[in-house]
Amino acid sequence: MYLKSIEMQGFKSFANKTILQFHDGITGVVGPNGSGKSNVGDAVRWVLGEQSAKALRGGKMEDVIFGGTETRNQMGFAQVTLVLDNTEHIFPSMEENEVAVTRRYYRSGESEYYINKQSVRLRDVNELFMDTGMGREGYSIIGQGKIDEILSVKS
Repeated sequence: MYLKSIEMQGFKSFANKTILQFHDGITGVVGPNGSGKSNVGDAVRWVLGEQSAKALRGGKMEDVIFGGTETRNQMGFAQVTLVLDNTEHIFPSMEENEVAVTRRYYRSGESEYYINKQSVRLRDVNELFMDTGMGREGYSIIGQGKIDEILSVKS
């Protein structure tokens, strides 16, 4: 299984709909400070069901919604979609060759989850990823500063 693309709209610094395409092999997200690299990692964690705003580097869940700038109004919602390759049927309950998992969150506090554009519960998203090695607890995202910290720690 591999991540084919991630689509973000209104999520943190990604006000406009932004689509990142990934291809087979090793993929890294690189860019200058302040370009939103960490927000991409947060988006993956969030769409997989993360419920802690602190784990997403925020104070409250509303912080994931684009807050606006001097020249641009704030957004009313944040949405992230992960498109995963399923040609090897990693998700046995899904016959499609691609599985799209979406989370949408509104300023009102309401959350919506979708699998292949069908409305589902968070529980359904968790069950989809069960036994795949992926899901909210099944991965690690390590930032650049953490790698240096790990390498320099004494036993």
